[in-house]
Amino acid sequence: MHRTSAFGLAAVVTLALTAAGIAAQPATATATAAAAAAPKTIVLDGAQLAAIKAQVSSAPTPAQSAALAALTHAADQALTAGPWSVMDKKSTVSKDKHDYYSLATYFWPNPSTPDGCPYIHKDGRWGPTVAGTGDLTPWANTWRAINDLTLAWYYTGNAAYAQRAELVIRTWFLDPATKMNPNMKYGQVVPCTTTGRKEGIIETSQALTQVIDGLALLDSGAPGWTTADHSAMVTWLTQFQNWNRTSSIGKAESKATNNHGTFKDLQDSVVALYIGDTATAKTLISSVRTNRIAKQIGADGKQAMEVSRSRPWHYANFNLQALCRLAGAARNVNVNLWGYKAPNGATIAKAADFLIPAATKGAGSWPYQDLDVFDASLALDKLHAVAALGDTKAQAALPKVPAPAGGDLWPLVPTCWEDLSQPPVQK
Repeated sequence: MHRTSAFGLAAVVTLALTAAGIAAQPATATATAAAAAAPKTIVLDGAQLAAIKAQVSSAPTPAQSAALAALTHAADQALTAGPWSVMDKKSTVSKDKHDYYSLATYFWPNPSTPDGCPYIHKDGRWGPTVAGTGDLTPWANTWRAINDLTLAWYYTGNAAYAQRAELVIRTWFLDPATKMNPNMKYGQVVPCTTTGRKEGIIETSQALTQVIDGLALLDSGAPGWTTADHSAMVTWLTQFQNWNRTSSIGKAESKATNNHGTFKDLQDSVVALYIGDTATAKTLISSVRTNRIAKQIGADGKQAMEVSRSRPWHYANFNLQALCRLAGAARNVNVNLWGYKAPNGATIAKAADFLIPAATKGAGSWPYQDLDVFDASLALDKLHAVAALGDTKAQAALPKVPAPAGGDLWPLVPTCWEDLSQPPVQK
């Protein structure tokens, strides 16, 4: 994996500090210190995290202090929650309970038949039993806990956070009695019709990259995290990657032209980087320019496939989140997705700018009908990202965009990572 040299980090870290609300420090000294201590995260920039950590430990800004309070609050809750396992589910369509299983999100039982078959598709409307059936909710709890606990350990040094994250990881991925098999063959099952769909992969592709950065944080020296743990996770991820890249379901998901395909590229790229397959990662990330940005974003920044859905605000933010995270991972293979401009003039920044009127003025400025109760804060992390790169429209908009309920964590976690996996609040 490519790593920028310590002597080349000065400008990068100075920008990172400014974007995260950190007081400027002597650039060369800060960059050298950050390079020496940087974790090998993939979507998150390890050098940037190290610089932020140094600032937080000495003279945190008010924004950093608020973010740390929000982060540790979430981590404190995770200390006594779980751990979760695929073995906890009450039923499954697989013969092996270790296989992940979930129901198709937008399918409902047919009210006209005794058995509910055939199920009816209602775009944007979560089925009544989706959240409570199978592994979807336990998995969501798992990845959120890993994310919160590993970041909280990294910034505070509290060993309890690391040790709880390790328990959650071992329970879900590694313990022979409780682990998930490395496949998604039974994700988003439509009752009565199929045992699994390609769309089920979105349930890992939107979240596994947060877990992988959490692993990288633990790899940087967390108490209790061993080389055997690391090797076991590499083995699990290698097997998972093989299934994702070779199975008919995995191949079909990669061909999806909307957010499903974008998130699949993200997952496959980040897993490849973590297990050391840089060539695959570079090929996938390079293809994002023409396969995703050029085809998904209009000259005005509109994501036509996403805003045509029944939850257009969610989906415009959702696909942009995947592109933003891909752009973060791309620095590892020397590909500049942030700077790519499609033949029609489309860029990731334009897609973020397209959200500004609604993000700053509310639902009345969003020109699409939407099932969801409007939440302007969904755009905050994307606008932070492009503002940090010099987008003046986003810079002007940021003070007008509300923070999400869990607080604005950008000062500590400078990437697009808003949790969009939960059932929506709808009208």
